[in-house]
Amino acid sequence: MVQENSLTYGNAKGKIIVVCGATASGKTSLAVKIARKFGGEVVSADSVSIYCGLDIGSAKPSEEEKQGIPHYMIDIVSPKEKFSVGDYRERALPIVRDIIKRGKIPVICGGTGFYINSILYNMSYGLAKGDSAIRMKYEKLAEEQGKDVVYSVLKEKDPETAERLHPNDLVRVIRALEIFDGTGVKKSDIKDELIPNFSFLALMPDMPREILYDRINRRVDVMIEQGLKTEVEGLMAQGVTPDDQCMQGIGYKETIESLLSGEDVPADIIKMNTRRYAKRQITFFKRLEGLKKIDVTEENYFENVSKIADNFLNN
Repeated sequence: MVQENSLTYGNAKGKIIVVCGATASGKTSLAVKIARKFGGEVVSADSVSIYCGLDIGSAKPSEEEKQGIPHYMIDIVSPKEKFSVGDYRERALPIVRDIIKRGKIPVICGGTGFYINSILYNMSYGLAKGDSAIRMKYEKLAEEQGKDVVYSVLKEKDPETAERLHPNDLVRVIRALEIFDGTGVKKSDIKDELIPNFSFLALMPDMPREILYDRINRRVDVMIEQGLKTEVEGLMAQGVTPDDQCMQGIGYKETIESLLSGEDVPADIIKMNTRRYAKRQITFFKRLEGLKKIDVTEENYFENVSKIADNFLNN
């Protein structure tokens, strides 16, 4: 399939459209419709879809769902690699600028708030360069003495950040220690100045909470039916462990833990954790400047979206 409209909008230079919100809310479908209507290309902002081989649990869009629209920032990292917000920004921002340069409309689509903010704003959060020597030091400490010991180091150096992190979230605990040891600055002291990189329109698919939760529950059932367990077994065969960053995503974390303990995949726990995550996503994106909620349960909701987007791109 091809895009319905490849027109270059006269006043759209430097403008981008963001489709954000809760998991299972219909972001991909809306983003593709917008891209087809307005001559856009989709840039994914999902911290699990970046990983090769993590397909079922991340609900990556199929070729059919993409409808011929180019999608970027999917399947770009191997499962054993770490990938920070800074890494995302470093790779996604040139893509966004290239789309604009070619006269197209970048459509940022995803539910990872820090990824989206790193594109929209000139931010300091998470952009400090990693230091492999520091990281390896703390990884070795965790391996030899346990995660709690590494967490206790962070509590001493940056108690405010430690308070916001779980001791088992080793990736983020070590990242905070990398920042402190490498710069002498506490991660909690890094203040983000929200200076926009682009003019943007932010849209969030919206629906009654009970409908969203039902969609989440059904999505988890489908993931398990499609072979989430087999997918994780394949990743484990490649050497992936519960401590790898790619396994911190909801669905993957619970599945790999269940495989190691010899238990069934805990569908109900995955559903509960996903619902809680969706609630946090909605809270996060409500703070986005000028956010417009779109009731996607309305029969002709895209007519409203088209008017909003057309007005944004032409003014």
